[in-house]
Amino acid sequence: MFDAFLMGLIEGLTEFLPVSSTGHLILLGKLLGFEGPPGKVFEISIQLGAILAVVVVFWPKLVDVLKHMWRPRTPQRYFAVNIILAFLPAMVIGATLHGTITALLFNPYVVCTALILGGIAIIAIERKMPSPTIHSVPEIGPLAALLIGFGQALAMIPGTSRSGATIITALLCGVDRKTAAEFSFVLAIPTMLAATAYSLLKARNELSMDGLSLIAVGFVTAFVVALVTVKAVLAVIGRIGFTPFGWYRIGLGVVMLAVLLAMG
Repeated sequence: MFDAFLMGLIEGLTEFLPVSSTGHLILLGKLLGFEGPPGKVFEISIQLGAILAVVVVFWPKLVDVLKHMWRPRTPQRYFAVNIILAFLPAMVIGATLHGTITALLFNPYVVCTALILGGIAIIAIERKMPSPTIHSVPEIGPLAALLIGFGQALAMIPGTSRSGATIITALLCGVDRKTAAEFSFVLAIPTMLAATAYSLLKARNELSMDGLSLIAVGFVTAFVVALVTVKAVLAVIGRIGFTPFGWYRIGLGVVMLAVLLAMG
C-alpha cells in the first residue's frame, strides 16, 4: 500500500510536466520491486486520477465548451474540434499497437534512453522555436491540431512524455507556452479515459480485490497531488519555459542508466 502511495505521488507530480510520468513510474517500480495488477493497469489507472484533477481545474471552461460547441463558428466549437482532431491519432495508433508497445518497450532501459533524447530535443526546440502566433486553443486550427495529435502518439514510447510531446509539437506549430500547456492538459482527458478503459477491459479477468485496493490508493494520491501541480504549472510555465525540464530529463536518464547497470 505504501508503494502504491509513492507511485501515486510521483504520478501526480509528473503527469503534467514534460518529464514522462510513465517513465518515472517504470523506474520507481523497478527500484521498489513494485508489482501491481497485470497489464500495466495500475500505472494507467492512477494516471486517470491525475486527469480527474484536470477536469476539476478546467471545469468551468469544459462546461462552457459543452454548452456552446454546437453553435457554428464559435470559439467553443473550434476548441472542441481541435481536441477531437488531436485525440484521433493516439486513439487509432494506440488501439492498433497497444499490445506490441507494452510488451516490447515498457522497460527501464527504453525509458532512460527516451528521457535523454527527449531532454536534448526540448532544449534544442526551446532555443530554436518560432515566435508564437497562436495565443488561444480555438486559434490552433485543424492541421496544427492533427500534428499535435501525432506528437501525442509518440508518447506511447515510455519515457517520451505525453505532455512533453504535445507541448513541444504545439510550440513548433507556433503556439505560445501557456496555450500549449492548456491544450495538452485538456487533450489528456479523452486520451487517458480511453487508455484506462481499454486497459481495464483487457485485464478484467485478472483483477482481484487486492489489485483494486492498490489502484484506489494510487488513484486518490495522484488526484490530490496533481490538483496542486496543474495550477502551479499553469502559473509559472510561461515564465520559466521548458529548458529546465530538458536538463532534468537528461540528468535523470543518465543517473538511472548508471543505477540499472550497477544493479545488473
